[in-house]
Amino acid sequence: MRIAMWSGPRNLSTAMMYSFGARADFTSMDEPFYAAYLKATGLDHPMRDAVLAAQEQDPALVPIGFVQDGTRHLYMKHMAQHMIDSFPLDWAEDCMNIHLIRHPARVIASYAEKREAPRLADIGFDRQVMLFERLGGLVIDSGDIRADPEGMLRRLCAAIDLPFDPAMLHWPAGRRAEDGVWAPHWYGAIHRSTGFAGPEGELPELKGAEAEVLEAAMPYYERLFAERLKNS
Repeated sequence: MRIAMWSGPRNLSTAMMYSFGARADFTSMDEPFYAAYLKATGLDHPMRDAVLAAQEQDPALVPIGFVQDGTRHLYMKHMAQHMIDSFPLDWAEDCMNIHLIRHPARVIASYAEKREAPRLADIGFDRQVMLFERLGGLVIDSGDIRADPEGMLRRLCAAIDLPFDPAMLHWPAGRRAEDGVWAPHWYGAIHRSTGFAGPEGELPELKGAEAEVLEAAMPYYERLFAERLKNS
């Protein structure tokens, strides 16, 4: 099985990568199109030079690395916003596509702590809808996972015909071998964790430009939220 887990930034995407990576039958891969995305867009992200040096920059060549070793499944953490119009998607047609979402207010507030003035293009909701409509697959909401990690992971595994493994609920604190080179900037909280965090509190209140991004993102989020897998 090859799982393509599509997410935007500041979601449970790294925790989900650690969760599947804790299984003995999976190999994990962290945002393989990141360098190609930075090269194509020219965006000045934190640790840009290190990312460009660490990964393949030609988007047509990136999928060559999506191979399995014959004994284990492959879990690929992908950022929806990385898949700009010129990037190939035919490789994903043979994957189990899963779309991980989180309320945009939480995404925007969290993103702004790491990189100021997020735009809709930075948080990927429009691209997630495009990917869902192009590739199909399952939708899961991070709030549902945090409210009941075992229940939702069992439900997800059943939906993709994969036996549930209790190892998915815990991982050792600290860096993981599969972490991208950008981990020191973005992964501080997840490196202190040993499992999924509990439910989140009230939605953050956004103002100004951030509120405008929220307004633009909500229709895309609501489109996917209506399709989400429920624990029932």
